[in-house]
Amino acid sequence: MFKKTTVALTLSFCSALLFAQTTIKQSINTSWAFHKGDIAGLPAATTDASAWQKISLPHSWNTTDANDDEPGYYRGIGWYKKTIYLPTQWKNKQLSLFFEGANQVAEVYVNGKLAGKHIGGYTAFNIPVNTYLKPFAKDSLTANEVMVKLDNSHNEDIPPLDADFTFYGGIYRDVYVVASNQVAFDSELASPGIRIKTPSVSAQKGELLIEGTINNLSANKTKVKVISEVVDADGKVVTKIQSALVLTAGNKFAFIQKQTVPNPHLWSPDAPYLYHVVSKIMDTSNGQQLDETSTVLGFRWFSFDADKGFFLNGNAVKLIGTNRHQDFQGMANAIPDAINIHDVELLKAMGANFIRIAHYPQDQSVLEACDKLGILASVETPDVNRITETAAFAEDAKHMQLEMIGQNYNHPSIIIWAYMNEVEIVPRYKWGSDEQKKYFVNLVNLAKQIDSLTRKEDPSRYTMIPCHGDFDRYYNTGLAAVPQIVGWNLYYGWYIKDFAGLDKFLEKHHQMLPTKPMIITEYGADADSRLHSFDLQRFDKTVEYEVKYHQYYLERIKKLPFVAGGAIWNLIDFNAEMRQEATPHINTKGLLTNDRQPKEAYLFYQANLLKQSFIKIGTSTLKAGNANGNNVCPQPLTVYSNQPQVKLWLNGKLLESKAVQDGLATFTVPFVSGKNTLKATAGEGDSQEDFMTVDFNLIPHDLNNPQTPFTELNVSLGDKRQLVDDKLHQVWVPEQAYAKGSWGYVGGEVFTLGQNVQLPYGSNKNILETNYDPIYQTQRVGLNDFKLDVPAGKYEVTLHFAELTTNDNSPQLVYNLNNSTQKQTAVTRSFDVLINGQTVIEGLSNSNYLEPLKAYSTKLPVTVGAEGITISFKAITGQAILNAVQVRKVY
Repeated sequence: MFKKTTVALTLSFCSALLFAQTTIKQSINTSWAFHKGDIAGLPAATTDASAWQKISLPHSWNTTDANDDEPGYYRGIGWYKKTIYLPTQWKNKQLSLFFEGANQVAEVYVNGKLAGKHIGGYTAFNIPVNTYLKPFAKDSLTANEVMVKLDNSHNEDIPPLDADFTFYGGIYRDVYVVASNQVAFDSELASPGIRIKTPSVSAQKGELLIEGTINNLSANKTKVKVISEVVDADGKVVTKIQSALVLTAGNKFAFIQKQTVPNPHLWSPDAPYLYHVVSKIMDTSNGQQLDETSTVLGFRWFSFDADKGFFLNGNAVKLIGTNRHQDFQGMANAIPDAINIHDVELLKAMGANFIRIAHYPQDQSVLEACDKLGILASVETPDVNRITETAAFAEDAKHMQLEMIGQNYNHPSIIIWAYMNEVEIVPRYKWGSDEQKKYFVNLVNLAKQIDSLTRKEDPSRYTMIPCHGDFDRYYNTGLAAVPQIVGWNLYYGWYIKDFAGLDKFLEKHHQMLPTKPMIITEYGADADSRLHSFDLQRFDKTVEYEVKYHQYYLERIKKLPFVAGGAIWNLIDFNAEMRQEATPHINTKGLLTNDRQPKEAYLFYQANLLKQSFIKIGTSTLKAGNANGNNVCPQPLTVYSNQPQVKLWLNGKLLESKAVQDGLATFTVPFVSGKNTLKATAGEGDSQEDFMTVDFNLIPHDLNNPQTPFTELNVSLGDKRQLVDDKLHQVWVPEQAYAKGSWGYVGGEVFTLGQNVQLPYGSNKNILETNYDPIYQTQRVGLNDFKLDVPAGKYEVTLHFAELTTNDNSPQLVYNLNNSTQKQTAVTRSFDVLINGQTVIEGLSNSNYLEPLKAYSTKLPVTVGAEGITISFKAITGQAILNAVQVRKVY
C-alpha cells in the first residue's frame, strides 16, 4: 500500500527544534580482508588466512596491472570480508549496509547468507540486513561477519560494455552501516529520502516543493509531524513547514510540502549561495524525534536555446569547463573524498563554470563541491559505445538512470542528465546489413525509453546524448532527435586533420537541427607533459601543440552563440589500459597530469577564463639547446596572462614588453648556461608578477670551446621534440645533421609508419621495459655514423635501441576515428656498432637484443684523444638503427 498525501502548511520563523539525529550512519572502511579470485562455495571463517590480504577501503584490485606492460588487467571475482560489531542499543533499529560504489556486480552476505545483490559499478546501493544478523547480546557488542563477492568481468547485459577507460574492480568508495528507527524516511534506490524541487524561481520569490516518503516498519499505527526548515547560509531558519500524517503499520506514505521563499539568494557560478533543508519526523504522542535528513537547496532557473545558447537566472552564460574521470596515479579509482574535492577546486581555479561528469555517476563529494563552488554539471550513465539488444541490458540501463537521478536529484549544480555516450561509434553487425539497421532501430527505441523515463522523473532538467563526430550517422538513425540537447565529441585538429572542419560541423548542426541546443561535450589533444617542440605537428603529443589546439576551440566556442558551451576532454590525464602511444595506458588529453600537475594548457585557460588578475610563466624549469655565436641559445618562452601587456625580465634586466593575445605572450629568451632567473610582470605599476628559474644546459656550438665546456648530450634520433625529464634532471634534444666541430648524425632517414597518416614520425606502440617510450618510439634508420667533436677525456656513451617493425596488424583504436588496420611487416636486421674504429657491439640483431617493441640500452666507457667520438654502424643484414644516444663527460 502506498498513499500520497498533500497536507496543510504552517509557516514559522522560529529557531530549529533541538533534537538529536536518530539515524546513525557510520563508515566501516577499516580492517577488511581481500581475496583476489573466486573461492569454491562461500568462504568460511576458517579459510586460510594467508589467502587474504589486509586492506582498508576504498580499494581496487587493479592499481598496478592496469599500467604494466602485460596487455589487459584482471577482470573477474574478488572477495571482501569484515567483522562488524553492533551495540545492544541497535536491537530494535532497522539496519542496512550502504555502499557508495562497488564495481560492478556485488553479492553481499551476512553471516553466510545472501542479503542482497546490486548490478552496476557507479551508483550507490543499500542492503537491509536485519533478517541475517545474530541475536543481540545483552551487555556487549555482537559480532557479525560481512562478505562481499564482487565481479568486474565483462557482461553483455551490463553497461558499460566497451569504453576508453579502465573498468577497475573493487569496493572503491566508502561503505557505511546505517541504523534507523522503525519509522524513518524511505531511502529507495539509495536516495536521500526527500526530493527538493523549485518549480518556479525569480529574483522576487522561490517556490519550494519538498517531496518525500516515510516508511512505517513498526507494528503500530503512528501519528507524526514532518517538520521541514529552510536554513540560510548564516544558519538562520527562514521558513518552517509542518505536516501531520497518520501512518498505518507496515506501509509507506508520501508527502508534499509547499512554500515560497521571498527574495531568495540566487545560486550561480559567481555566487553559489546555498540553503539547506532539514526535515524531521516527530512522534506527536511523545514529542520524540524519529528521523532527520538534511539536504542542500539552491534557487536558480535555467534554459537552453538552440540559437542563443544557455541562460542562467535570465543571463546568457557560456558553459566552459571539462570532463572528469575518477582515477589517480597509483590508486586506480579508489580515491579519498579529498581528491574528489580538490579536483573540483582545480576546475574552479581554472576559471571554469561547467563539468561533464563522464562517463558514469561519481562520488557524492564531487557534486557537493560543485554545489559549493558554483560549477554547473552534467551527469550521465555508463551506457557507452554500444548496447546489447536484450531485455536485461535495457532494464539495467534504465535502472542505472533511475538510481543516478534519485541519488543526485537535490544538487542545484546539476542541469543535465545524459546517457548513451558515442553509442553509435562501434555498432554491431556488418555495416549496412539488415541486422544493423534493426540494431539502430532498437538502439533508438531504448534511447526513447530512457529519455522518457528521465523527463518523467525530473522534468526540470534537460536530457542529452553525447555523440561522436559522425553527424550523418546520428541524424539518419534518428538518435539525434531523441534528447533535448545533443552533445558532440569533436576532435578536428587531432584525430581529424583539418581544424576548419570544426566550423563546418557546427554550422551543419545548426542548419539541420535548428531547434536542438548543442554542446561540444568533448574536445582535446594528447600532451605528454615531458614533450616540447618548436616545430608543432599534429599528434606530436607536445604541450605546445595542446595549447595551439585549445586556442582554436576556445575562440570558436566563445564566438558562436548557438554553441551553448564546451567541455574539454579531460580535466586530468586518466587510465585507459588499452592505449599505447607516448604514455602507455594513459589518455593524456588532460589539462593536468594524473597526479594533478598543471600543463601549459591549464594556464592558457586560467589566462582566458579567470576574472581576477592572472600571470604565469610556462611550466618547464629545465631546458637545453645549442649555443649560437654569442654563446647563448634563443628559445621561445610563453607567459600566460589576462592582462593587456606583459613584461619579461631576464637576470634582472628588462628583456621586452609585449601585448597579450588570446591569453598569452611569447618571448624569445637568450638563455645562458646554468641558472636563468625570469620575472614576468603585468598590471599597473607591474603589480602582478611571477618568477621562475630555468636551469639551462647550453650545448656549445663548438664542442671544443673552453668558454662553454661540454658536459653532456642526450639526443632523441628521428625526433623533432625535446623530452624534459625533471626526475633525472635531463633534457633530450632532437637530432641534427653533423657539422664539423659540433655533433650529429651522418646518413640515414627518419623512421615513419607510412600507412598511419596521423603520426608524423616514429611509432605509437607501447615499448616494453621502459618508462621512456617517446625516446624509443623514434629512430634513425640506415645511418652511417653519429659524430661528436668533443675534446680529449674520458666519456660515458649510452646507446638506446628498439625494433619498431613487427608483424602485428592490430586494428587502430576506434577512438582514433580510424578503423583501418595498421599494416606492418617485420624487418630483419643485423649490424655492428663501432666507436672510433673499435667494435663495441657485434651482431646486434632481431635474434638477440633487438626484440620487437622492447627497449635495449647499453653503456660504454670511452677514452678519447684529439679524434673526438665517432659511433659507426656497419650493416650486416638490413639497415642499422639508432633510437637515442647519451654522451656524458666523466673528466
